Amino acid sequence: MINGWGSITNILVDGHDIRTLKLSWLRAQIGLIGQEPALMLDLTIGENISYGCQKQRIAIARALFRNRKVLLLDEATSALDVHNEKLVEESLNAVRQDNPSQTVIIVAHRLYIIQSCDLICVLGPHGRLLESGTHAELMAHGTAYRRFVLDHM
Repeated sequence: MINGWGSITNILVDGHDIRTLKLSWLRAQIGLIGQEPALMLDLTIGENISYGCQKQRIAIARALFRNRKVLLLDEATSALDVHNEKLVEESLNAVRQDNPSQTVIIVAHRLYIIQSCDLICVLGPHGRLLESGTHAELMAHGTAYRRFVLDHM
């Protein structure tokens, strides 16, 4: 639970409370891309894409192709170079335009991937919500986010 958002009474997926959904269906609607993707590949293929950047790109492409209702990227671009991170950001923007009902949650420390998000939540120690808004709003009125951006320029 994110401190600072009060008590959340329900979570909806496609307008349905998740407590009423079959767990197997719900899990099938969520795509997860972590920092270290697990690819179930034949060893020879796995050896050919052993670099982190290549594994990340394949994991991200798979998740985007499967068109899940909820896509969770947990530091998913941390192994990517700037060029590939830009390609991922462009792909995510295209997905948002093509499927505006899809929810994409991005956990990231790198600013580039989150600047175009609809809502940025800045968390402090112990998961406490410090501030939230768009990049422009947080740069104009935020303190923690603006300080983070300026420190990383």
